[in-house]
Amino acid sequence: MTAPKITVENLSAGYGDGHVLENISFDVANNEILCLIGASGCGKTTLLNVIAGLVPYQEGRVALDSKPVTAPGPDRVMVFQDDAVFPWMRVQQNVEYGLRTKRMARPEIRRRAAEVIRLVGLEGRERAFPRELSGGMRKRVDLARALAVEPEVLLMDEPYAALDVITKERLQIEFNRISEGTKMTCVFVTHDLEEALFLGHRVILLGREPACIVATYDVPFSHPRDVTLKRTAQFQDLRGELASRIQ
Repeated sequence: MTAPKITVENLSAGYGDGHVLENISFDVANNEILCLIGASGCGKTTLLNVIAGLVPYQEGRVALDSKPVTAPGPDRVMVFQDDAVFPWMRVQQNVEYGLRTKRMARPEIRRRAAEVIRLVGLEGRERAFPRELSGGMRKRVDLARALAVEPEVLLMDEPYAALDVITKERLQIEFNRISEGTKMTCVFVTHDLEEALFLGHRVILLGREPACIVATYDVPFSHPRDVTLKRTAQFQDLRGELASRIQ
C-alpha cells in the first residue's frame, strides 16, 4: 500500500491554553485533492496553517512523506483568500519571484514562468500590473506563482471566496483542468459546499468548539468533471446532505 503524502494523527492545536482542533486524524494521498468544510470559525484555516507549519500543535503528529512537519518549507505553498500579489511587480515578475529566490538560472526561470502563465490562462498579460487585472486574474497570478515553484503540496485557504459567482465558477473549472494536468496534491479549505464537491476527491466536514471530524465523504464523481455536474440530482442531493450536517 502506498504511504500517504500527508498524515495528520490525533492532532490537537490552538492558541494559548484553548484547543481549536481536537483529536483530528486523516491522511491525504499523493495527487489527491482533499476539501475541508465546516461552519465559519470551526478551525479550517487553523488546520491548514498547522499543515503549512505556521501554527504549532500541542498534541499528535503531522507529517509529510512520513517526515514531521515542524516549520514552513518549500515543499508546501499556500494560496490565501486575499490577494498576495506584489502590486509593484508585473505579472511576469510576480510569477518569477519564488523561482528567483531559488537562484535558478535565468533561462530556466523564464521557461518555467512562461509555462505556468500559459497554464493559468494569462498569456498576453505578462507585463500587466495587478491594478490592471480583475480579481479573478489576480487569483490566477497567485496560483501561477504557487505552481511555478513546483511544491509537493498546495494549500488553498478559501482562495475564491471574495469573487463573484461567475468568476468563481470559471476558476473552479480552471482549477480542475490544472489539477488534472499537474496531478497535484492539495488541501483546499472552503465554505462553499458546491466548490468542495466539484473540486475534491474527498470532503472532510469539521464540527466546532473545538473542531473535530464530523464526517468524511468520498466524492463519487469521476474526473474530469464538467460544470453541468452541479446541476444533477445526485450532486445536489449530496450537497443537501452536507448542508444538513454542518453544525
